[in-house]
Amino acid sequence: MDGAGETDRRFATTLARGLSVLRAFRASDDGLGNAEISERTGLPKSTVSRLTFTLSSLGYLTHAGRHDRYRPGPALLVLGNLAAASISFVDLSGPLMQRLADETRTLALLLVRDGGKMLIVKTWRPRTVASLWLEVGHRLPIKGTSSGHTLLAALPPGQVAPAVEAARGDRDLTDASAAEIRRDAGAQLMTQGHVIADPAEYFARDIHAVAVPFHPRELSEPVVFTCGAMPDVLSVARMRQEVGPRLRDTVGELERIMGQGAQTARGTG
Repeated sequence: MDGAGETDRRFATTLARGLSVLRAFRASDDGLGNAEISERTGLPKSTVSRLTFTLSSLGYLTHAGRHDRYRPGPALLVLGNLAAASISFVDLSGPLMQRLADETRTLALLLVRDGGKMLIVKTWRPRTVASLWLEVGHRLPIKGTSSGHTLLAALPPGQVAPAVEAARGDRDLTDASAAEIRRDAGAQLMTQGHVIADPAEYFARDIHAVAVPFHPRELSEPVVFTCGAMPDVLSVARMRQEVGPRLRDTVGELERIMGQGAQTARGTG
């Protein structure tokens, strides 16, 4: 959630808390108990208990018995299918990104901003090699990730401040450091069409990644396509010379399919 929205009188805190419970689930979870949901969301256990009861009553969570764990329910499946159907680029990008993952032997990802984090919403794993353990629902910091730096560079000027405010303090992100990241990543987009965060500043030293933004017509913010792998598979030189240009060209192909012109540099400046 963005901090600016929470101070608005129109902001529905209870709804926001209920949605944070739903966002706590990850693809690899075999259900979650109230205590685990409380730990992931930062909400009191008593609040979580009321929210999970309400959400399960409405079909957004399932709960088979007294000691069973909560799992995503059928109502969420309906919402997910509606969202996928209305946001056309997700399905169209699938074959392109799977081809890229297979040919580069990297994990291809689609990420969106979720408050002060980058949320993985889609992954394409190379079919012939082991890949990074990253999954749908995993959240990455904005500072210290190629995807986060790409987002800061691609955001229109008026959307930068809310994004920085939502992530303020995470890995020491400040207005000054965000401005520096935006300048550096913007320059990379202008000169080479992709962004590689300095590996010395990565939040996780065992991951290398290169990223490119995409501006869907259906959404108000850019999303980010990323390729990542272990450093021994994806060196900085390989990101710059091979995988980054391939990712840039793949996103360009998606833009052409969508009938959009090249937009990777939008937001910089």
